[in-house]
Amino acid sequence: MGNICRSPMAERLLVADALALGGTADDLYVHGAGVGGWHAGEPMDAQAARQVVARGGDVAGFKARKLLAEHVDASDLVLTATIEQVDYVAELRPDASARTFVFGEFGRLIRDVRLPGDLADPYARGVALVEAADRLRAGEPARDSDELDDPWGRPDSYFSRVADEIHATTRPLAQALFARQR
Repeated sequence: MGNICRSPMAERLLVADALALGGTADDLYVHGAGVGGWHAGEPMDAQAARQVVARGGDVAGFKARKLLAEHVDASDLVLTATIEQVDYVAELRPDASARTFVFGEFGRLIRDVRLPGDLADPYARGVALVEAADRLRAGEPARDSDELDDPWGRPDSYFSRVADEIHATTRPLAQALFARQR
């Protein structure tokens, strides 16, 4: 909602996972945004930052921003924390529905995706992965269990659980994109 907790954790953990697999900053553009935009320009929540650093991510230079239509237009994959946020993206850009998923939904679906072995380029692998995940969901709505709880104002243990849920999707996503480059 505010782009200071869940989305920055997801952004920075995906980047850390990609770099650990040999990806580079040029291979991947990842940036979160909040549908509420209340905290635009602010740094990441301190508890969220601790979780990112504890998992090997970098929090330097993060600034929250509000989700705009041009962010969706420039994205090959849009991951949201909640089903309500998927609906927000669909209202903003109806043509983005095939590439917009609830975070846990995408993580659940990509477990069943088998990419062709001849896709060496991370971009081509990403496009194929998103298309395959969309086919697998076959129009079925996301599950409530696919959503990420909002940890804002909660104890560190709550942030840790949410960061673990995020990492359960960012790791296999990075693996699908970059494991073949080794």
